[in-house]
Amino acid sequence: MSALPTSEAPTPGAPAAAAPARRTRNLRHLRPGSLRNPGRPRRPGAAGGNPATGRGRRLRENLVAYLFLSAGLICFALFAWYPIVRGVLLGFQQVTFAQPAEWVGLDNFRRLFDDPLFATAWRNTGYFTLLALVFGFAAPFVTAVVLNELRRGQSYLRLTVYLPVMLPPIVTMLLWRWFYDPGPGLFNNVLGVLHLPAQQWLESEHLAMISLVLVSTWANMGTTTLIYLAALSGIPGELYEAAELDGASIRRRLWHVTIPQVRFILLITLLLQVIGTMQVFVEPFVLTGGGPNEATVTILLLLYRYAFVYNDFGLASAMSTLLFVVLGLFAGLYLRLTRTKD
Repeated sequence: MSALPTSEAPTPGAPAAAAPARRTRNLRHLRPGSLRNPGRPRRPGAAGGNPATGRGRRLRENLVAYLFLSAGLICFALFAWYPIVRGVLLGFQQVTFAQPAEWVGLDNFRRLFDDPLFATAWRNTGYFTLLALVFGFAAPFVTAVVLNELRRGQSYLRLTVYLPVMLPPIVTMLLWRWFYDPGPGLFNNVLGVLHLPAQQWLESEHLAMISLVLVSTWANMGTTTLIYLAALSGIPGELYEAAELDGASIRRRLWHVTIPQVRFILLITLLLQVIGTMQVFVEPFVLTGGGPNEATVTILLLLYRYAFVYNDFGLASAMSTLLFVVLGLFAGLYLRLTRTKD
């Protein structure tokens, strides 16, 4: 039987040796790095590319970012840092804006300490801050705890608590001026119904500052209350369940569970309230004008008088510089506490 025609079998090893030789000759014409990711274009500045091209591209990208950033930096410098630096410099000058400014050194600061109203303003501001901490610090926390325990109508009550914050300050002051009116005012009418004597709320040296604190507390407690509500909602419910199983009362749960869990928030809001109340201006300016008998003159109200009543902007700038230093100390304490927490 004759064998079928078949192709001649290659000699073992011959083609196998020729193929690598051809591949080697072809690979000699390839550039370094061309076999890596052949379907993807090489990044400029990578191995085998031009480093100058990569640096130029990065420079263009950074330049665009710096251009976008420069607009915000310029606005911040013009409307924040420049007024601060300018105000500090004015504190060392005699400025009336009617004549050229004259450098007087520390004379403005000496005049400040010689003014009896300077000490009165700091004392009244400290008294206002202390009363605001007694009333305005406890009231938002108690309100937040009560709202957090409610199961119905919480959204409506939160809106009610926050509503005074949305009112313009001047509207709030005019509303409370009617409340404090010695004749047809709301508070004196309520006292008349209870057969109690009417009070001179804003005309009494002993009641005027307390009246201003009540206005400030009512107008500003909404924001702090919402902050406390957010902090209370983050407390794990297991802690309250464990306290209830141990037979803890509401007061003990508040003292041993709630307050320790929100202690950091309480401290931060305390410092922010001190900084805010030391800058009180609208309440005494609108309601009392600093009276009666300068009992409600605050730092910013006296600063306003120096600048726009006495036309002594150098003295006003010196006082603002001192206030800036004091508030800067509180701000530094605030940053230190937040950094420690992080």
